[in-house]
Amino acid sequence: MAKKKKTATKKASAKKPGKGKEMLVVASKVKGFIRGKKMMCSADAVGALSEHVYCMLDKAIARAQANRRSTVRPQDL
Repeated sequence: MAKKKKTATKKASAKKPGKGKEMLVVASKVKGFIRGKKMMCSADAVGALSEHVYCMLDKAIARAQANRRSTVRPQDL
């Protein structure tokens, strides 16, 4: 009898930041940091953080381009 393939659950797909985007943060590290502060982490918090990082990077890229640079620097963030 053939084994069935496991499919992704709703929980795993809910963590993705957006359609066609990959995670930019390490979920286990984020959750570990939050737990280290004696707090709990919701299932979609890591995805929201990754979306925020995308937004920050988009703004930093736009600022670097406005300054006629092709390098994103710390001051752009």
